[in-house]
Amino acid sequence: MTDHLETSGRGRATGVPDVVRLQAGVRCDADDVSGALADAGQRASALAQAARDHGVADRDLRTTGTGVQPRYDKDGTAVAGYTAYQSLSVTVRDRERVGALIEAFAGAAGNALTIEGISLDVADPEPLLTAAREAAFADARTKAEQYAALAGRELGKVVELSDVEAGAPQPRFARMAFASGAADMSVEAGEHTVTATVAVRWELS
Repeated sequence: MTDHLETSGRGRATGVPDVVRLQAGVRCDADDVSGALADAGQRASALAQAARDHGVADRDLRTTGTGVQPRYDKDGTAVAGYTAYQSLSVTVRDRERVGALIEAFAGAAGNALTIEGISLDVADPEPLLTAAREAAFADARTKAEQYAALAGRELGKVVELSDVEAGAPQPRFARMAFASGAADMSVEAGEHTVTATVAVRWELS
């Protein structure tokens, strides 16, 4: 007689984030569109160069947005000028450099600098996902062996397996601590956790 048993398993794996993703940008005001765009472009180029000067590779620099919009007077009826913006995504692979990099950005862009967010991430999540899947399958097997023993049966081969869920680590906001200035800022990494869920159908004999 051959029957079947179905179990599910959950697994998790943790790792320390190894990259910081910094969202920076500039916002520049001018009387006309061309002036605002020119100023924003120059300051954004200065940001990118400051990043390179602090060891950020070109592959870790990406422009994520640019545009211009009118500014209105206090009554909201007449155009008083224009504001141009440009955003840059910077991947920093050494957390210790983040504070000095932000200080360099401030020097390059002045009061036009905007810091839109700092998040932590795992550059290569595959090893964590692999470990989580292995733990999920082991969990499913442990349950199946217990149920088979309780039923007085022998656990056989796997006849069906499905990967129900695999959760890659999502970037999360960095926890930052400040001392006397931006260059003294530290980024606390914490941990990233990934999960996996598997459903397995076993043969019973």
